[in-house]
Amino acid sequence: MSRRVLPYRVPTEDVVSAESWRLVVDDGEVPLPEAMPDWDYQLDLLLRRTVRVDLERARRQSGLPDDAPMVLSAVWTATGSNLSGPAQQIPMPADATGVAEFDFRLRGADLGGLLLLDTALLLAERRVDARPSTPRRAGSVLWSDRQTLRLQGDAPQFPMAVIDFARTSFPDDAAWHLQISGGLDSATMGSLLLLVNERNSATASAFQKASKPGPVDRIVLSAVYADAARIMVEHALNQDDFTEDTDFPDGSLGATLLNLVEQLFPGQSITDIRLRRQQSPALFASDLQAAVKIFKV
Repeated sequence: MSRRVLPYRVPTEDVVSAESWRLVVDDGEVPLPEAMPDWDYQLDLLLRRTVRVDLERARRQSGLPDDAPMVLSAVWTATGSNLSGPAQQIPMPADATGVAEFDFRLRGADLGGLLLLDTALLLAERRVDARPSTPRRAGSVLWSDRQTLRLQGDAPQFPMAVIDFARTSFPDDAAWHLQISGGLDSATMGSLLLLVNERNSATASAFQKASKPGPVDRIVLSAVYADAARIMVEHALNQDDFTEDTDFPDGSLGATLLNLVEQLFPGQSITDIRLRRQQSPALFASDLQAAVKIFKV
């Protein structure tokens, strides 16, 4: 990982000895993998890591006094849920060597997509008498690294996450939101994410019971899938380069959308479907309802 150019002195990389993140599983610990294809939002992640810092050298090379307080911080970011937060902060002692044992749990409902784990050695307090070339602000980064974990990147199921919409830019009372990102050539599993609002108990419960849904759960799931199909079809039709003649890569968003449109509107050209939507949007919406067989549970 390349180092950022900072406007103050920082120590050399070797003042920090950081072990790789470890994932706690039922029978012990394993090195953090690159991906967890079978992960789902009901699975929390328990993570551990040991980091050792030569504090004497870190302070000296940064131009800091011997008693400058430092802290090691771990922060997580989930691209699928658009959430992030501090995982754990460990103050460093005044001794020559500091050891931080990170050990924390991340809620599966908060995750999804690519999980970024950032670890940083920070100046803990502002220094009012610091020289311009030395760290002075609380939170100044002296060292950092990042490890990533892809969640559901290769999973066969529709990628999803259950989150609290009040902590996002989505309306608090919305039940779900289908997020589509990237171009038509992007990988489907990295472009689609269904976000379910945990505050909407009926929807969250329906997905928790998706393997054995009750009558109400089936109705909710039918509504969600119908709405997701509508959003995906409309997204496809809004792209000028979305045609049946385009050679989309296997596993791409374009290929997935083309397959969906062909299943819902067999024997119809994309040009005709696009024109029908433009000329009779209300009737087109009804066509989509019929095509997805909404509420036929």
